[in-house]
Amino acid sequence: MSVLLIAGSPSERSRTAALLRAVGERLSLRGAQVSELRVRDLSPQALLLADFSHPSVLQATAQVAAADVLVVATPVYKAAYSGVLKVFLDVLPQDALKGKTVLPLATGGSPHHMLALDYALRPVLQSLGAKNILPGIYATDAQVVLNPEEGYTIAPDISARLDEAVNSLVDDKLWRTFSNAGRFSPVPFSQVRCSV
Repeated sequence: MSVLLIAGSPSERSRTAALLRAVGERLSLRGAQVSELRVRDLSPQALLLADFSHPSVLQATAQVAAADVLVVATPVYKAAYSGVLKVFLDVLPQDALKGKTVLPLATGGSPHHMLALDYALRPVLQSLGAKNILPGIYATDAQVVLNPEEGYTIAPDISARLDEAVNSLVDDKLWRTFSNAGRFSPVPFSQVRCSV
């Protein structure tokens, strides 16, 4: 299973990045091939001008296309996902997420912005064709705490939710692999016989 971690934070070090890294570490331990795309590293001019042919946009689009699973992480600003992530999603082809499983993650200053995942980000992911969008995980500043020596510490309740989400991703992918393995051919309903 190939997983692309999409960091939608404009900051290099952030609570959002810590949450995303925690998911990536868990998936790596489960045998997933994990790569990362930091939207902040793409050409700002190409994103703002929707330059679909810019090399950084083409490479990012290819990374999205190659992944089976996407983990999209964003800070929440003013009750919506980050503008950096918005301009990136805008340059993706309309069917860029077709058939993909997506795990949305978000961080924010207070629990009041928790619904940004469902009311702002989820509709955009659906419009891009995501097949399966897992329940999002939202963490407040109090749940992802900066420790000067150790980086960020994730609260146990959020850590447990990350474990559950990773298990769902792995189980979903294994089920889809098994169900698509062709062990049994589909049987048309007209050929089904019942005996009493």
